[in-house]
Amino acid sequence: MPDEAFRIEVREWLEANLTDELRGTGGVGRESEAFAPRLAFARRLAAAGWTTLSWPVAHGGRGASLARQVIFHEEYARAGAPSRPDHIGTTMVGPTLIDHGTPSQQQRFLPALAAVDELWCQGYSEPGAGSDLAGLTTRARLDGDRWVITGQKVWTSLAHVADWCFVLARTAPAPAGGHRSAGLSYLLVPMRQPGITVRPIRQLTGDSEFNEVFFDDAVTSSDLVVGAPGEGWKVAMGTLAYERGAATVGQQVGFQRDLDDLVTVARRTGATRDPALRGRLTRARIDLTVLRAHTLRSLSEDLPASPSVIKLLWTRWRQGLGDLAMDVLASGACSPADVERWQRYFLFSRADTIYGGSDEIQRGIIADRVLGLPRR
Repeated sequence: MPDEAFRIEVREWLEANLTDELRGTGGVGRESEAFAPRLAFARRLAAAGWTTLSWPVAHGGRGASLARQVIFHEEYARAGAPSRPDHIGTTMVGPTLIDHGTPSQQQRFLPALAAVDELWCQGYSEPGAGSDLAGLTTRARLDGDRWVITGQKVWTSLAHVADWCFVLARTAPAPAGGHRSAGLSYLLVPMRQPGITVRPIRQLTGDSEFNEVFFDDAVTSSDLVVGAPGEGWKVAMGTLAYERGAATVGQQVGFQRDLDDLVTVARRTGATRDPALRGRLTRARIDLTVLRAHTLRSLSEDLPASPSVIKLLWTRWRQGLGDLAMDVLASGACSPADVERWQRYFLFSRADTIYGGSDEIQRGIIADRVLGLPRR
């Protein structure tokens, strides 16, 4: 099937299955919105084979090319389809287990991930180890046939609804003079047990999609370590790389829709008559076009540190659009719905340069891997 025929197939499926009530629901800062209908839609996607598009056929996927993955994410975003509550499992955990998991781990988890029968969250960041992930203090010790875990994670998206969490924990001391990442292990931990407490974190937007997670002698089976014990850093970094794959193109289609909507508001308020505001809107469109071109090139050529470059570019772009939206709102009378939407956008975008690896960390990666600068 030619790629354009594939695009038509995706578009027609979305037109037949996507209801108006679901369009535009969920997303950053709104993960609690229409959660049950969005989960049901994610399971409908799974039944049609769309959630595991990039997975190898041998593991229940379609083995789609990068071009087709990009097409799917473009069409999904253009249709205004809802944010998927299964994205951590299907785009991060699944590929990690395919590349690093044992056969028994793959048999246990991949079918449930593919069917969206189990939801996952990510146990990386801690109060004293956010972007400095190697400095984490959560510990796990082997006690017979199980790992016993003690510590705290924070900013854990969707922990309150997750069935499982992939947890990076220290299982052995870092060697003297060695990198602090040595001795860390990547554990798969069931969330619904007495040793785990989840506390929501209320955000500026009023939502609570992030959580604190406390592990007080929580347990998981000894065979649920991905990769060798003490060598979880490589696995953890691989998981982050999967997160920033073809889906970033769809994310940018969503950015384009946001920009188009803001231009509509600007025309309604008369903001486009202001040369300065009109110039900033034009610049935002140019910058987004450049970002998309760079992203597509990075995906096809595997440029060094490209995920870090893309993260820096899109977070700054979104924060800039949030600033611009506030100035557009101030330029004339706006509807309450416009005010609510763009205030929420502005408030949540303040976190863009922190979560998923802060700007400082991304610049450090670029300095090390691309520029070859000495470490401090």
